[in-house]
Amino acid sequence: MQLFANTQSLRDEIINLAASCGLDKPCYVRMLDYTISLFESQGLGKDYYGYHNISHELEVTYVSLIVLKWKSILNNIRKEDFKYLYAAALFHDFDPQKSVDKPHEDNVIKFLTCDNNVKQLCRDADLDIDIVKALILRTTYPWKGVLKENAERQIHEFFSASPITKNDKKMQEYYMQLGWLLSVVDRVSGYALGDFVKAMDMAKKNAHALAWHPSFIVKRSVAYFEDLLNDESVMCETVLRALPKHMRKNFMDVVTGFLNLRQQEIKIQSEYIYENLRLVPRIESMKIRDDPQFLEMLLEIYNELPIPLQFDRMHFEKTMKDQKTILNTLRLGSVDGPIIGFAKGGPLENYTLRPEITDENYGKFNTVFLEPIALKMGYWGLHGGSEMRHLFTMQAHSMNYKYLTSFALRDVIQKRIEKHEKAEFVAKFDPERWDYYRIEL
Repeated sequence: MQLFANTQSLRDEIINLAASCGLDKPCYVRMLDYTISLFESQGLGKDYYGYHNISHELEVTYVSLIVLKWKSILNNIRKEDFKYLYAAALFHDFDPQKSVDKPHEDNVIKFLTCDNNVKQLCRDADLDIDIVKALILRTTYPWKGVLKENAERQIHEFFSASPITKNDKKMQEYYMQLGWLLSVVDRVSGYALGDFVKAMDMAKKNAHALAWHPSFIVKRSVAYFEDLLNDESVMCETVLRALPKHMRKNFMDVVTGFLNLRQQEIKIQSEYIYENLRLVPRIESMKIRDDPQFLEMLLEIYNELPIPLQFDRMHFEKTMKDQKTILNTLRLGSVDGPIIGFAKGGPLENYTLRPEITDENYGKFNTVFLEPIALKMGYWGLHGGSEMRHLFTMQAHSMNYKYLTSFALRDVIQKRIEKHEKAEFVAKFDPERWDYYRIEL
C-alpha cells in the first residue's frame, strides 16, 4: 500500500519494470512523464475525486508490465509488442479535457489523433499509433451492444490503415487478443493493488462518476466481478495467474468482501421490507456530544465517507462540541438504538470550500452548510438519509438561518428543483458533476 501512496513512487516502479521488459529508451520515460504532467495540470491527479484519475492510469500500466514479466506470456505476446501494451495502457483513458469522469473512447481517440506531443512520442518509440488506438478501443466496457459495434467499426478502420495489420486477419486477431488482455488488466489492476478499504474507495468513486445512488454500490460491484470472473473467465484467469500471489489474494479478498457485504445488505433490506427494522432520526444534545464513546462511533461512520467528502476532518471533535454545530443521528430501532448515520453542519463561515466557489452570502452569517450525509454501508436506499436531511433543515430553520448550502450530484439537485424545492445551483463542477447548491429555508 505504501508503494502507491504517491504518484512519484509508482512512476519510479513503472520505469524500473519497463526497463526490465526491454523498454529502456528515454522516450518511454518521456511518455510516462507527459501523461502524469497533463493529468495533473488538468486537476486529474491522485486527489481528484473520480475513478479515472492519474493513479488509475498508472496502476493499469504497472500491472500490464507485471503481466509482461510473466514467463508464460512470452508464448502469446511477441517481445516487440511489449511497447504497444505499455503505450496503450498508459493512454487508455487519455481524456484530460473530459466533461464527465468516465472517459469516452471516441474522445480518447480524438485526443490522441490531435495531440502533437503524443504523435511525436509514438514516432520516437517507433509505434504505429493506429495499433495503439485499436488496443485502446478494445478496452471499451461493457463489450456488447452499440458500444461494441461502434468500437469494432473503428478498430477495423485502424487495422486497415496500419501496414502491420492491413489484409492480415491473423495479425488482427492477435492484436484483438492483446486488447482483450489490456481490457481485463484495466478492470483488475486497482483491486489487486490494495486491501478492501482501497477497493471500497474505488467503488465509491466509480459510483460517483456514474451518478449512482450509494445504495447501488455493492450490488453493482458484485455484478461487475461476476461478469469478469464468469463471462471473461479465460482471460481473467490468464491475468490473475500472471500476478504475484499477494496480488491475486488481494483481488479475491476484495471479491469475497463485496459478496459478504451484499449478503448483509439483502438481510437489512428484508428486515426493512417486513417492518422489522425502524430507522429513527434524533437530535443530539450537547451532553452526549461530549461523550468520547459517542464521538468514536460517529468517527467510525465518518471514515466510511470518501476523503474528499470529509469536510474539516482535522477539527471533527472540536466542531462536535461547538454549540453552533447542528447534529442529528439516525438510530436503529429506537431513539436509544445503535447509531448508523448522522447529518452535521454549521455556519458557512466555519468552512473552507473550493476556491472556485463565490457565495454571495458568505460573511452574512445567514447560511448553514450541510456536510455530506454519513451513513453505514447497507443502510442506503431506506430513506434514512432523506429523513436526516429534512430534520437538519428544520433545525437550521429554527435557528433563523435563511439559506442552506451543500454539495450533491447534479442529477439529484436537478430533481429537487423539479420537485419545486427552493433550490438553485451556485457552482457546477465538471467532470465530477458534484455541484454546490443553495436552498432557501
